[in-house]
Amino acid sequence: MRKVLITGTAGFIGFHLAQLMLEEGFSVVGYDGMTDYYDVRIKQRRHQMLLQNPHFTAVEGLLEDMDKLHALMMREKPDVIVHLAAQAGVRYSLENPRAYVSANIVGTFNVMECARELEVDHLLMASTSSVYGANVDMPFIELEKTETPLTLYAATKKANENMGHCYSHLWKIPTTMFRFFTVYGTWGRPDLALFKFVRAALNNETIDVYNHGKMARDFTYVTDLVRGIRLLVDTPPEEPETRDDILLGDSLSPVAPFRVVNIGNNTKVPLMDFIQEIENCLGMEIKKNFMEMQKGDVPATWANSNLLQRLTGYAPETSIEQGIKQFVDWYRDYYNV
Repeated sequence: MRKVLITGTAGFIGFHLAQLMLEEGFSVVGYDGMTDYYDVRIKQRRHQMLLQNPHFTAVEGLLEDMDKLHALMMREKPDVIVHLAAQAGVRYSLENPRAYVSANIVGTFNVMECARELEVDHLLMASTSSVYGANVDMPFIELEKTETPLTLYAATKKANENMGHCYSHLWKIPTTMFRFFTVYGTWGRPDLALFKFVRAALNNETIDVYNHGKMARDFTYVTDLVRGIRLLVDTPPEEPETRDDILLGDSLSPVAPFRVVNIGNNTKVPLMDFIQEIENCLGMEIKKNFMEMQKGDVPATWANSNLLQRLTGYAPETSIEQGIKQFVDWYRDYYNV
C-alpha cells in the first residue's frame, strides 16, 4: 500500500483529495493546523469523516512547527507528499500579511526540507492562478511569465514555485506545482463566493458584487480538481537530458525534474452568469450590492489545461449547473435549511 502524506486534510481541497486517495487504496496521513481562519467545526467534521477509514491517520500541527512536522515525516516515511496547507484567501492577505509569510513561506520550506531528507518519489505542491497577476493574455498557459503578482498571497505562492524549482534542481526531487483556478464545491470554505452567496440568499441578505459584476472566473469543481491532482501523483516529472527533449508547450524545467501544471475548467464564466445559476437553483433572486473592484483582485481568470490533459488524459468537465446544484444540495442538508 503506497503511503501519501497530505498537508491540509481538514481543509476544503485536502479533505476531498484524501477521500479520493483512500478510495483508490492509498494509506493517507493528514497534517493540519486547524487554524481559526474560518469555522473550525467544519474542519473537525471533515476529519471525523476521514477517520472512518482505518487507513487514514490525522495529526494536528502547524507547518511552522518543524520539530513536529519532521518527527511525523520521519515516523511515517511517505512515498509521496502533497502539500496543500497554506494561509489562503486573497482578500485576507490585505489584513494579515504576516500569516502568509509564516505559513506559506516558512511552512513550505519545512515541507521541502522533509521531502529532501526522505527522498520522496514525488513532491506535489499547491500554487494558484493568482500568480498570473496582471497578465491579460488568456487563457493562461504555464509558460507565461508570472512576474506581476497583485497580492502577497500570490507573491508567496510564486515564491513557493521558485523554492520548489530550486530544491528540485539541487536535490533531484521530482516536483509538480499545480495552479488552481477558482475552486468550488461541497464542503467548501465559508469565505468563498459560492458559500457566501448561498448563505446570504437563504438568510435574505445582500451579497457584495465587485467591479459591478464585470468579472469572469474559470470555476473549477473540487472533485475535478482532486482527480487532476490524483492523476498527477502518478506522473512525476523527469529531468530532460537536453532542452530538445522538452515537448512544445510543456513547462518541464530544462535543469530539474520540475513542472508547473494548470488545473482549471478551460471555461471563462461571467460572474453574473454564475450568480444567475445560483438564483435558478435556489428559485429566488439574490439582493446585490454592486461595488468597485477590490485591491489585488483581477477582472478575469481562464485556464488553458492542455498540459494536464496531455500528461494524464484527463480534463475537468463539471459544468456550473451541475456543480452549483451539488453544492446547494449539500448546503441545505448540512445546515438543515
